[in-house]
Amino acid sequence: MKNRIWIGVTSLGIALLVSIGGPFPNPAVAEGPKRVLPIFQVDPNFPTMPDHMEMGGVGGVNADSHGNVWVFQRPHTIEDGNSMDNGYKVGPPVLEFDEKGNYIQGWGGPSKTGEYQWSNRGGLHSSYAECASCTAERRTNGDGRPGSGEHGITVDYKDNVWLAGNGDGDGQILKFSKTGKFLLQIGHAGQKVNSNDTANVSRATTMVVDPKTNELYVADGYGNRRVIVFDAETGKYKRHWGAYGNKPDDSVPNGRRTSGPGAPQFNTVHGVAISEDGLVYVADRGHNRVQAFKPDGTFVKEAYVGRRDTAGTGSAYGVALSRDPKQLFIYVADGSDDHIAILDRQTLETIGTIGRPGRKAGELFHAHSIATDPKGNILVGESQGYRVQKFLYKGMTK
Repeated sequence: MKNRIWIGVTSLGIALLVSIGGPFPNPAVAEGPKRVLPIFQVDPNFPTMPDHMEMGGVGGVNADSHGNVWVFQRPHTIEDGNSMDNGYKVGPPVLEFDEKGNYIQGWGGPSKTGEYQWSNRGGLHSSYAECASCTAERRTNGDGRPGSGEHGITVDYKDNVWLAGNGDGDGQILKFSKTGKFLLQIGHAGQKVNSNDTANVSRATTMVVDPKTNELYVADGYGNRRVIVFDAETGKYKRHWGAYGNKPDDSVPNGRRTSGPGAPQFNTVHGVAISEDGLVYVADRGHNRVQAFKPDGTFVKEAYVGRRDTAGTGSAYGVALSRDPKQLFIYVADGSDDHIAILDRQTLETIGTIGRPGRKAGELFHAHSIATDPKGNILVGESQGYRVQKFLYKGMTK
């Protein structure tokens, strides 16, 4: 028998559904034994942009240890829009907000002195490839696929800000202080690379720093097919691996498998997160799955999120962990179905979803990146919705 449960009708007057075992927007349907699930309330007023400033497509979102929210957005996605003629201006690429959504600061963009290489905005085939570091050689050595420029962001336990770009020829990861001072570049743009290159990345998607080892784990997923690990202080290469802990092999076709054994190689590694007990969770977007590893790359287990060939460019766009003591849940941003999948972290079974496609508060339009803050709130960046949404954690069902 199915028990129907409405979860999360809030004081803000917005009904946020967690749909279990059935497609949204039906009321939540619990299958079998009663489950404990997280409850969330969307904040419709988060964040607050300064007057006459706009946010472009959101590549990445993250939260620091203080609860402040960091956004890596793409100014070029609206620079040529009519809004610029109406007295509005686009915000800088990196935006910081406090936990209530108030704007704190913004910075970032191509270096005026050439000390670092900014992401190639728009890729080889775009009129936006205008940055000073986007040389002819860089574009020639790229993989020829259009990119979006600004893509992934993480803030480490020392408050350093890490950035990744997926523009054509992007082979670098950048490290800045929280005020925008350049600190380190790992890799270089415009290099001929492959998935076993140890000096450069290729259109990396995002990254995370393990505070226990000060190691940087990079989801190196658009041009390469791996997770690669560097020393977060020096940038020195440590190790890398592909799907199931295999050595990456770029010669293997990327075709999606909807049944049978999982594909032996990654297909767009698009998210990475590390649990308190030391497991590394990787979102393999193109193959609609999440894989878990030990820090040395030893494969542990996997689960599929919408395993079918109708999932557009893939379903597993990003991965984040709940902040309860046992980290009971994994949250996966599903950018094809435009909801957040809730996985039981022990079994990796999908036990619920949050949201549905749309542009209203609590709905999602191309959910591209996901993170949780220290209080367990969920943050979602929408690359086509041009916004960040915050889902406030309200405890567990009983």
